[in-house]
Amino acid sequence: MTTTTAAGADTAPRTYGGSRALALLLVITGAAGLLAAWVITIDKFKLLEDPNFTPGCSLNPIVSCGNIMKSDQASAFGFPNPMLGLVAYGIVICVGMSILAGARFRGWYWLTLNAGTLFGVGFCAWLMYQSLYNINSLCLWCCLAWVATIVMFWYVTSHNVREGLLPAPAWLRGFFDEFTWVLPVLHVGIIGMLILTRWWDFWTS
Repeated sequence: MTTTTAAGADTAPRTYGGSRALALLLVITGAAGLLAAWVITIDKFKLLEDPNFTPGCSLNPIVSCGNIMKSDQASAFGFPNPMLGLVAYGIVICVGMSILAGARFRGWYWLTLNAGTLFGVGFCAWLMYQSLYNINSLCLWCCLAWVATIVMFWYVTSHNVREGLLPAPAWLRGFFDEFTWVLPVLHVGIIGMLILTRWWDFWTS
């Protein structure tokens, strides 16, 4: 009986857990993104009811959430973008809470989460480009969502590389093990520099 049980355990699909730090990071970044999506969604509904409504984060001609919400890019899939965030960030929070409770997931689950965060980063990059160079306005709540998505993407990617779920050379696994924080800081820093240089005359006037 013991031999059978041991054999069954050997053939069971491998599962992967996550550290408490990763779990907390997913909960915090998911909550930040969810907050941003919630506020933008509420303001979007108010704007639909009253075209003259001015969102609280519309501070000047550049930092103007209203301009962003009125743009075509704000409904890239035929509905307000933040409604997608309400679902996606909620899922991230659930994953983080599950890890805190001791949950372990199959490799495909972690890779699916990684793919989702990759889509999120790509979508945020597109929105950032549209915001800076086509809409010519900036939304502070959107910026919060961008930062949250970038951080969760890099740390989920780091976890998957270190666990061997994403193939990588030993030096890259070692880098992720020690210096994961460098990548989101660099990523967010580049966006900050783009924002600074895009409206340099405005910020310095």
